[in-house]
Amino acid sequence: MAGALRIAVIGYGTGGQAAAVLLSRDGHRVEVFERAPAPGPVGAGFLLQPVGQSVLWELGLLAQALHHGRRIASLYGETPAGRPVMDMRYADLDARLFGLGLQRGALFELLDAAWTTHRCLHAGVDIVDLDPASGTLTAADGRRFAGFDLVIVADGAASRMRTRVAKATLDRPYPWGAQWCLAPARGWAHADVLHQRYVGARRMVGVLPVGTRPGDAVAKLSFFWSLPAAALDRTDVPSREWREDVARVWPEALETLADIDAPAALAGARYRDTVHREWHAGRAVLLGDAAHAMSPQLGQGVNMALLDALVLRDALRKRESIESSLSHYAAQRRAHLRAYHFWSRALTPLFQSERDGWARVRDLTFHPLSRLPVARGQMLRVLSGTRRGWWSTMRLEPGFLEALERSAPDSQAHAVAAG
Repeated sequence: MAGALRIAVIGYGTGGQAAAVLLSRDGHRVEVFERAPAPGPVGAGFLLQPVGQSVLWELGLLAQALHHGRRIASLYGETPAGRPVMDMRYADLDARLFGLGLQRGALFELLDAAWTTHRCLHAGVDIVDLDPASGTLTAADGRRFAGFDLVIVADGAASRMRTRVAKATLDRPYPWGAQWCLAPARGWAHADVLHQRYVGARRMVGVLPVGTRPGDAVAKLSFFWSLPAAALDRTDVPSREWREDVARVWPEALETLADIDAPAALAGARYRDTVHREWHAGRAVLLGDAAHAMSPQLGQGVNMALLDALVLRDALRKRESIESSLSHYAAQRRAHLRAYHFWSRALTPLFQSERDGWARVRDLTFHPLSRLPVARGQMLRVLSGTRRGWWSTMRLEPGFLEALERSAPDSQAHAVAAG
């Protein structure tokens, strides 16, 4: 499809940022509308999977992300008694692969700094209406922004614009959420592990090393504590009571919060389960959590938003019209996401619910099942983001895998020694 497009992006989260960078570099005139007066990251830290890393490689940002992030070799979950519930190691899938613990602030700043071509960010502009047929946006203050060839709706899991594009076949909040914060890493013993501890399905503590961010060289941990969504609004929980509750699950994790005013300083996170049969209408298309919000059990939200942006760019490059481009993009992304929605929905009650009986089955069966070669391979494909549909595999570019190989600490040490 020849010629530059005039493109509006609603939302400046990860998906909106990545779309702005990729499409601007292709010569399109991109304008981003963000209702926050001072755009910034939301959340503490996350696990960037190999599929998400591959998009940063495409953007030329992988080396910076590796510099700030923390390589994660495995996901390990256990009971307070020390019984393994899961032990998933990336090297069992491919020795070159790993997760990357990263602060949301680090990713936000890397993507923000990368958007240098024809940058146009409308901060503090709250878009409240969208006409997909004409490509016209209406702001809360009555201003209208018209004449866009394409409108990308990337305003997150709680999107207010998704229904202007397509009716959701499923859109419901999860009854459980979490409290999050960043804490200094200090001498945390599990430096390359996303470590979790569970008591039934009602209690879960997790700690993820997430490295540093531009302008702050102090390495951090991302701490999270599972709670019913209704409890996230409580402001009357005494600090001592809260700390005792966490200590009963994992005293070592609580020690990371020694300098944190908990729970007052922790942020609350809520989740949604959203499915759309159609992702586009007229000149408008859904991207990221606005299209496919899911629980964080598989840790795929950021990764899938990055992939959405890359696939949309490629679809616009290859198709003959906007309509055919959007159809191709939606088909490609739905094919990849289908299994993730299913497994996210199926696994959530085992980790965040009142179904402790199901959790007991989880504790008895997950780890033994994960030792079986076929089951282990399938689980690792889902974890790494490389499962496509039910049985297919997403191919990672050879250049990306070579970049990971070159960046490995052992390779760097060997290069220094040889030099």
